[in-house]
Amino acid sequence: MPVNKCPKKSEPLWKDWDRKALKNGMRHQVFAVNGDHYVGEWKDNLKHGKGTQVWKKSGAIYEGDWKFGKRDGYGTFSRPDPETGKYRREYSGWWKGDKKSGYGIQFFGPKDYYEGEWCGNQRCGWGRMYYSNGQIYEGQWRNDKPEGEGMLRLKNGNRYEGSWERGMKNGHGRFFHLDHGQLFEGFWVDDVAKCGTMIDFGRDEAPEPTQFPIPKVEIEDPDGVLREAIAALMNSKKEED
Repeated sequence: MPVNKCPKKSEPLWKDWDRKALKNGMRHQVFAVNGDHYVGEWKDNLKHGKGTQVWKKSGAIYEGDWKFGKRDGYGTFSRPDPETGKYRREYSGWWKGDKKSGYGIQFFGPKDYYEGEWCGNQRCGWGRMYYSNGQIYEGQWRNDKPEGEGMLRLKNGNRYEGSWERGMKNGHGRFFHLDHGQLFEGFWVDDVAKCGTMIDFGRDEAPEPTQFPIPKVEIEDPDGVLREAIAALMNSKKEED
């Protein structure tokens, strides 16, 4: 009995040519139409592996890991300084899907920089921010602002420890006035101390102590009065939210 064999379907030549034209492996330098250029590894025509990208218009440069055409892994992003022309590092750390994600260091200026966690190009999680005015914030972040528990230390050594929301002191916290030897503990709303107690704290060792010590509170139940005041503030805040 005769056996019919189907002839093998041939693949169009253009598919084979296209497959051979795909960039794979290491390439010395590939230029884009707009003048941008890339040196590094490729996979299926996409930047993949180690590589360096230079953007012609801004002069910015990225050196690090790539994954299927996007910055992914560890890498450093730099820009040329307009005054000196030398490259100034802006960010060194981890990336995911072309965005800063994971631990990294961002330089906002010569003395302003952040080291900590990132999520989708925003400061998120734990981190420490150094400001050019000498202040340092260390604590939790969300949506690129301090949120949660954190500490802000001022240039003169005074510091706030407590809750933050939307980049401002909100909730319970303590402010150490170490220059005057006093401690305020209470409740804050949008950076304003609404109620609390102030006590002498290391007044004898303070560089600029107050002229007189804080007098003793004479009311019958100071703690109860403070609790009621804080409860009223919290209820008012919930109604506003």
